[in-house]
Amino acid sequence: MSTFYPNMGASSTIDPETKRLQALDEYQVLDTEDEEQYNNLVALASYICGTPISLISLITHNRQWFKAKVGLPISETPRSHSFCQFAIESDDVLEIPDALEDIRFYSNPLVTGNPNIRFYAGAPLVNSEGHRLGTLCVIDTEPRELSEAQKLALATLSEQVVAHFELRKKKKELEQEKQQLHAANQKLDELMLFVNSQLPEAITKLEHAEQHLSQNAQDQHCFENKSLQFLQENLAHLKNIHATINQDA
Repeated sequence: MSTFYPNMGASSTIDPETKRLQALDEYQVLDTEDEEQYNNLVALASYICGTPISLISLITHNRQWFKAKVGLPISETPRSHSFCQFAIESDDVLEIPDALEDIRFYSNPLVTGNPNIRFYAGAPLVNSEGHRLGTLCVIDTEPRELSEAQKLALATLSEQVVAHFELRKKKKELEQEKQQLHAANQKLDELMLFVNSQLPEAITKLEHAEQHLSQNAQDQHCFENKSLQFLQENLAHLKNIHATINQDA
C-alpha cells in the first residue's frame, strides 16, 4: 500500500515530516499481518509496565496503525486522536500520568470514551537516520506513573522493535536483489542459447571463406595471406566459444 506524502510540490526541499513518512513507507510494514516477534514485544512491555494495553503504533499522515497490540480490539485510530503523535516529537519516553489533567488530552475521544485512557507512556521508534516512525506505548485506564526502570525497559524494547524493522527491510532488499539476479541470469541464458544456435552456421561460412582464401594465398599475395591469418584466428576463436558453451550447457 503506497503512502500519500503531503507538501511535495515543485520545491526540491522536502520537509522533515515528508521524509519521516517516506522512511516509514520504505519498511513496507503498514497494514501487514500479525507477526510473532512484534506480538511478543508488546506482551513483554505490558507485563513489565503492568498495564492492560500495549501497542506498536505507526504514525502516517492521517492515522495511527497498530502493528501489534495487547488489550485493544481496534487496529487503528485517526492520527488526530493519537497520543503517539506527541510522543514522536520527544527524544525520551513521553509519560502522561492522568490524561484528564492534561490540556492536550482531557477532551480526547479515546479519553472520554473507549478505551477510557487515563495513563499513557510512549517510547519513540527512532531509526538509524533519526526518523521517528511511531511508538511502543503502554496504556492504562487508571492514573499512574512508571518507575525509572520501567521507562528504561520500555525504551529498550522500542529499540528492539526498530531492529526488527531494519531486519525486515534488509530481507526485502535481498529478495529484490535475488529476483533481479535471477532475471539477469535468465536473459543471459537466452542470449547464450541464441548465440550457440547461430555459431555453427557462422563457423561453416568462415570455413568456406578460409578454403577460398587458402587457394588464393598460393599466389603469395601479402594482403590475402594476412586476411587468411586473420580469418583463421577468428575462426579458431569462434570454435573455442562454441565448444565452451556446449561444455557448460
